[in-house]
Amino acid sequence: MLVPLLTWRSRAKQRGVLTDRAIRRSLASGELFVDPFDPGLVRPASISLRLGAEAFSLRSKGPVDVANPATHPDLVAKGLDPGGRLVVEPGELVLAPTRERIGLSKNLAGLVDGTSDYARLGVSVVLCGQVSPGFGLDRGAVLTLEIVNHLRHPVLLYPGARICNLMLFASAGSEQPYGAMPHNYSSDQTVVASRLAEHVRHH
Repeated sequence: MLVPLLTWRSRAKQRGVLTDRAIRRSLASGELFVDPFDPGLVRPASISLRLGAEAFSLRSKGPVDVANPATHPDLVAKGLDPGGRLVVEPGELVLAPTRERIGLSKNLAGLVDGTSDYARLGVSVVLCGQVSPGFGLDRGAVLTLEIVNHLRHPVLLYPGARICNLMLFASAGSEQPYGAMPHNYSSDQTVVASRLAEHVRHH
């Protein structure tokens, strides 16, 4: 029974959600890269990420043909108000980067989710929840967040404040890291426009 037990323990170390101790070990070993890193952001089974200082409103000009970049919405830079706050108008869709740059080894995958604090105020923080193995592997990359205000009045957000959580999963490792795939976002240092047209034309 010793060999199966050891095998089970070995697999348990390779797979599953990373808790706070495992997150710190991954940071120390280089499997996980977070810059700038604040130890206070580590939670029981995730690491919190903060809102970056940049923001862009997504404004369409007419019907959007996903295969034609000329029809895609414009990214319009949004400045902060005199109080240093990001003002999100009712119904507005804003793209903003995380303050932190993230890098995952080929042995880690992640899921990003908004916090219940913002959801209880009528603010959605979404985009794509999945962070693939090998994302930001070389020097780290920001995660782009989609922020939507569902209220009838503006919402004032504070850059540098916690806005989402990154849950991490250990795995047996991917054969191909995300950054090696075509048309990826693995080296983004700021918000960039959609690359969907490249995928559509490719297929």
